[in-house]
Amino acid sequence: MSSAARVLCLSLLLPLVPAVAPVAAAADGWSLAPSGGGRPSVYGEGPAGTVLQDTVSVTNPAGEPLTVRLHAPGVTFADGTVRVPARTRADVPFAVTVPTADRAVEIVARDTDGTERRVRMQLRVTVPKLSALTVEHVTVTGDRIAYELVNRGTTPLAPRLAVHADGVFGPVLDRAPRTLPVGLPPGSRTKLTEPWPDRPAFDAVDVRLTVTAAGGAGDTAQVSARFVPWGAVAGAVGCAGALLGALFAVRHRRRRKSYDGEEPEAERLDKQGELTGAGT
Repeated sequence: MSSAARVLCLSLLLPLVPAVAPVAAAADGWSLAPSGGGRPSVYGEGPAGTVLQDTVSVTNPAGEPLTVRLHAPGVTFADGTVRVPARTRADVPFAVTVPTADRAVEIVARDTDGTERRVRMQLRVTVPKLSALTVEHVTVTGDRIAYELVNRGTTPLAPRLAVHADGVFGPVLDRAPRTLPVGLPPGSRTKLTEPWPDRPAFDAVDVRLTVTAAGGAGDTAQVSARFVPWGAVAGAVGCAGALLGALFAVRHRRRRKSYDGEEPEAERLDKQGELTGAGT
């Protein structure tokens, strides 16, 4: 049965009504009740925005005609003012739109003397079942993989997680899917971490998280990480710096020694000129 064709207040739905109101009737006066008999209140359900239809009955057991006005929030009656002949029942159709949230209202009938009769109406919003799950904000910090799971559907989910990582020389992490010890209500966002105590000390890796859940929900997210032993690198840089400094000092001392033990080339040339008698 389609939601648009659902009729308000089916007898099978009565156990779902949280509170049951008595039929609006007086022992010796007129009465107001859902049509069909046996229903103390009106109940309807469907997706938000669905228009539902039903009927209420005004019964006049007296010997004179009765005129009543009907009203209820969000309800459209086929006739808001009803004249009921003596010892007669009038059935009044109405339509109501399912709101965006569960709601309870009252249908009120008032006669010309100000006497009122009321019938409770409960409206319930139904949401189509949808399973949708995403994994977001994946980061690798130290020996932990942080991530967020978001339930973007309308049903609670029990997620399963698989973790895989590839390094420069091949796989470095491969964890089979397992059910996580968390439940995800619809619309919820949960932050989680995955321990990785044996991560590589020096490597470039691509980490991939895959999450799945019942109903076909699933998603995959990937992040790259670089593991560098900065302490060892700093020590190597320091050693290299010290070695370069030592080499520079040795070369500098050798150059000074050569200058101290030999005459400058210009002076040697002048002396050679004097000894050979060369002149200008």
